This record gives sequence, C-alpha cells and structure tokens, in this order.
Amino acid sequence: MENFSREPAPAKGKTPVKYTHVAAVHPRQRTSCLSHDSEHSPSFLGFRNLMVIVLVVMNLRLVVENFMKYGVLICIGCHDYRRIDILLSTMLYALVPCHLFVAYIIELGAAQHAKGALGRLKRSDYDPNHDLFEESRAFQATWYTIAWAHGINATFCLLVTTYVVYYHIHHPMIGSICQVHAIIVWLKNCSYAFTNRDLRHAYLNPPSAATLPEIYSQCPYPRNVTISNLAYFWWAPTLVYQPVYPRSPSIRWLFVAKRLAECFALSMFIWLASAQYAAPVLRNSLDKIKTLDVASIIERLMKLSTISLIIWLAGFFAVFQSVLNALAELMRFGDREFYTDWWNSPSVGTYWRTWNKPVYHFMRRHIYSPLVGRGFSGGFASTMVFVFSGLLHELLVGIPTHNILGVAFVGMMVQLPMIYFTAPLEKMQGINGRVVGNCIFWISFCLVGQPLAALMYFFAWQAKYGSVSRLEKG
Repeated sequence: MENFSREPAPAKGKTPVKYTHVAAVHPRQRTSCLSHDSEHSPSFLGFRNLMVIVLVVMNLRLVVENFMKYGVLICIGCHDYRRIDILLSTMLYALVPCHLFVAYIIELGAAQHAKGALGRLKRSDYDPNHDLFEESRAFQATWYTIAWAHGINATFCLLVTTYVVYYHIHHPMIGSICQVHAIIVWLKNCSYAFTNRDLRHAYLNPPSAATLPEIYSQCPYPRNVTISNLAYFWWAPTLVYQPVYPRSPSIRWLFVAKRLAECFALSMFIWLASAQYAAPVLRNSLDKIKTLDVASIIERLMKLSTISLIIWLAGFFAVFQSVLNALAELMRFGDREFYTDWWNSPSVGTYWRTWNKPVYHFMRRHIYSPLVGRGFSGGFASTMVFVFSGLLHELLVGIPTHNILGVAFVGMMVQLPMIYFTAPLEKMQGINGRVVGNCIFWISFCLVGQPLAALMYFFAWQAKYGSVSRLEKG
C-alpha cells in the first residue's frame, strides 16, 4: 500500500470533501519538465551527482585493471637523470640574474639620457621649432639602440638555455623546467623594455603623461629604474611590467603553507598518474603508430585522453591556483586573477582568453594592441599572436624532448579556424549555441589536442632515446 499520509488534512472550519475519487488531478494544461516550452527549467543536480559517481566508478575500475595488468610501476630511483643535468640546470638558473642586471644597466643609461634631454628642453633658449624636432629624432635613435641592446641581452639568455637544454640536458623534465624559466624571463625582459620605452616618451612629453594609468603616479619614471623594482618584477606572478602593482597589506603564512601543501600533493599525484597510467598507454601505442593502425591509434587516443585530462587539470590547479597564489602572497601581489571560468568557455577563443591570464595580458598588451594601433586588422593581429605563441610552444616542448616536430606549432595554428568557427556560437541567442560551443571546445581539448601531441612527442623520444627509466633500459 502506498503511503498517502503526507496529503494535507482539511483545514479547520471547512467541510471535508465527500467525493475523493472525483478529485481533478488534471486541472490545467501543463508540459513535461524537460520540454522546451516548460515554464521552469528543472535542476539537474541529481544527474550531476550521477555523472560524478559514474566517473569515479569507471576510473576506479581502470585503477584495479591497471594494477592487475602491470603491477606497481612507481619507482623513485628509476629515472635516468644525470648529475650533469642538475649541474647545468643550476648554472642556467644562476645566469638569469646576470641578464636582468644587464637589462637594468641598459634602462639606467636610457634614464640618464632622458634626464639630459628633458634638461635641454627646459633651457631658456629652447627653440620649439628646431629643438623639438631634433630631440624627437634623438629619442628614436636612442630607442633603436636600447631596443637592440635589450633584444640581444634577452635573446642571448634564451638562446644559451635552448642550446644547453637541447644538446646537453638529457632528462626532459629537467630541461622543461629550464626552458620554461628562460621563456618567462625573456617575456619579462621584453615587457620591461617596451613599458619603459613608453614611460620614457611620456616623461619627455609631459602633456602625454596625463594618459598614463593613475597607479603609475606612485612611482613615476625614472624613479622606477632600480634594482629592487626589477627584482620584484622578476619574482612577481605576472609577465607584464608595471612600475607599481596593487599590493596586499601583509603576508598570510598559513595561506602560503596551504598552497604549497596543495602543490606538493598534486605534484605527487601527477607523478603517480604519469608513471602508473599514462606511461603504459603511451608505450602500448608505439607498435600501433609504427604499423599505422588507424583504428588502434584512435582507440589509444581515447584511452589516453582521460588520464591526460586528469593530469592536465591537476597541473593547472597546482600552477595557477597553488603556486601562483603562494608566490603572490609572498610578494604581496594584489591582482590574483590568474584565470577565470575557462571550463565554461562557449567558444575556443574564450578559452584562450581566460585560462592563462598572465600570457593573455602579455600577448594583448605587447603584440595585439600595438599591431591594431598601427592600422592592422584584428584578424591579422590575432594571427600574429598565435604564430608567436606557436613558436614558444614548440620551444617549450620540442627543445626539452630533443625533437623539433612542429606538432606544437601546428596545434596552435589550428586554433585559428576553430576560433573562427566557434565565435558565432558564442553570439547566438539562447543557451544552445553556447552549449554547442562548449562541447566543441572540450572535444577538441580532450580527444585531439593534448593526447595527440603527447603521443607524437613520446613516439619521437622513444624512437630516438628509448625510455627515461633505468628499469626499462635494463
């Protein structure tokens, strides 16, 4: 018997209904809750819980299957890193302050030259018709000299690191750390030079100084050209130079400890997942690639997509939430919007604008906006941004793995037609276009992008060197 005890009892003072079997259970026109013309959108919280449970159960099954098939593959002392790798990586890191000091010396000389030029402009015998033209020419000539000096200094740092990593550092992880640091410092050097160039121009043209951001008035040019100011920028979690940044009032050491603990735990998880799950899938794919078994390759890509996505998400949280927030707290860096909700991206373009804000800000400020300001179209400027980003991705992946395949570069260039294709979906009325765009983003991200690139570079590494594990070599 069904329990109808929850039916409301007749209110006091009212006559009870005598004919209960004739109650109108269909009193008005109504629609199914999943229909498009439903008055209220239902909650899908239960389905979300179901999906989480299904994902957990499926991955637990894969964990059990993996241990039954391969046993424990985790080995702390099995990686084939060499003492020379550690020594060279330490030397490369120690060389960075030298290049930053050179950048400071270059800007210090430029600041002294700007002070002299401003003094000449304030002379009583100043002729605006002649001297202003001469000072403008002198400024351009000085900027070309400074730009060349900065370019040689920053590029020399990047080239030295690239050469040493490619030819002398064997282990790809150690090489990747060195290469990432070199690229970050190179980008910071470029931003430092470009920003000080504009600040110097505003310094020599006081009417133009009014257009500078108000926050810059706390440290006007050339007072920002100091060792401490540049050292802060080196460690600050940003690629864009400013004389002044918003600062937090104090350091919360407990906050720092929590973020570092998160980073350590996620790093261990990434290492375990890579060694125990990703590596066997990659190794089992080698024969299929050699024989060009397309069906098997697609099956391996789909199998690899799950673990690669989990590893990438863990790495994203470790870097952008844990490491950058811990560094920002130590530096009292106030602007901590390192990412926004990229997982809801309704288009591929939105993803690239939201998942990595430090790089996005650099590209927009120093590449996209200057090109548009010089009369180039937004499409051309975007293409140049992705060409530049593709080259950096190839340096970041191809150099540490000692295989310049062009896969990372091509992967970045493929984003352009995908951005063009998914942009209209973002602007469509209603939610359907955004849902379709988000699905396209996730499919391209999970099944095509990362797994395919990982498979190609792993195959090239194995063909050239074999494994980085001593056990497999033995």
